[in-house]
Amino acid sequence: MIDRVDDIHARLRVETREAHDAIERDLAWETRVSTREGYRGLLARFWGFHAAWEPALAEVLADDAFFGPRRRLDRLTADLRHLGLGDAAIRALPRPAAAPPRDRAEAFGSLYVLEGSTLGGQVIARHVAQQLGLTGEDGCRYYRGHGRDTGAMWKAFRLRLAEEAGMAGAEAIVASATRTFDTMRLWLCASSDPA
Repeated sequence: MIDRVDDIHARLRVETREAHDAIERDLAWETRVSTREGYRGLLARFWGFHAAWEPALAEVLADDAFFGPRRRLDRLTADLRHLGLGDAAIRALPRPAAAPPRDRAEAFGSLYVLEGSTLGGQVIARHVAQQLGLTGEDGCRYYRGHGRDTGAMWKAFRLRLAEEAGMAGAEAIVASATRTFDTMRLWLCASSDPA
């Protein structure tokens, strides 16, 4: 099993590198989180993405024990409330028009991107705490992700990803991961503050 875990993970890292590098380059997260307004605008874009993606992922996977703990929309909602948005304003935030995952392979490709972002989110959370004084309890729940469980959650995801790659095929997973990176980049970089 370890070989399969390493194989699919290595392949995803190599084949999605260009898309991953593009989102890191274009997102300019350090600049965007340098002010509360910029930070709120970035979270609002993430909210729209997760609002479109999470229901589709939940439906395709039909496995709440696995996917439930990986949902992050509620954390985004809590952060946006802390930053002054009301529930009606949050519900009215725009969502991407791009099609979310339609099958298991596409779901796991997208989850590679979303779960992987929890690793980098730990770095961003520390930066937000320093820059804006926000913590995982008040305004930075999204970036804190799984907190102390982030490493364990990532490891569990990688094991499940290897199983899925064996059943559904790695090609579709890699293609979906690349598409998800590209979709996120276009969506997150489209506007600094839709709120």
